[in-house]
Amino acid sequence: MTRLLSATLAAGLAATVAAGSAHADTPSFPKPVTHILAIGTLTPGATNAEVRATLPAEVRETVKLYLAGKIDQWFSLADRNGVVFLLDVTDPKEAHAMLEALPLGQAHLMRFELLPLAPLAPLRQLPGVGAGFP
Repeated sequence: MTRLLSATLAAGLAATVAAGSAHADTPSFPKPVTHILAIGTLTPGATNAEVRATLPAEVRETVKLYLAGKIDQWFSLADRNGVVFLLDVTDPKEAHAMLEALPLGQAHLMRFELLPLAPLAPLRQLPGVGAGFP
């Protein structure tokens, strides 16, 4: 029974995602922002010496944000220099101001691409969930 339910949910989600991308008349629901994904890369012209000199202060301030609950997860980019933060904030302006206040941001040595994240909207189309949910 559990296996059948799981298979049904997986098939329903796959069909919902496929249908959602194929139909322009699919109802649009508000998508509440729950997190912000911040991808930070060094600015063009940033030298290794400048970054290394700023890094101890950058790490201290980043740890403070983590301990304050503003950074939920943090990663390094695998294919180039840079970082990825999953921010536990919902306002892109707040995220931008917070990241620009870090030492690398103040020195104009790092820039961030901010991507607001929301719950997976096609799940609303599953049977029993419906449009009554936010």
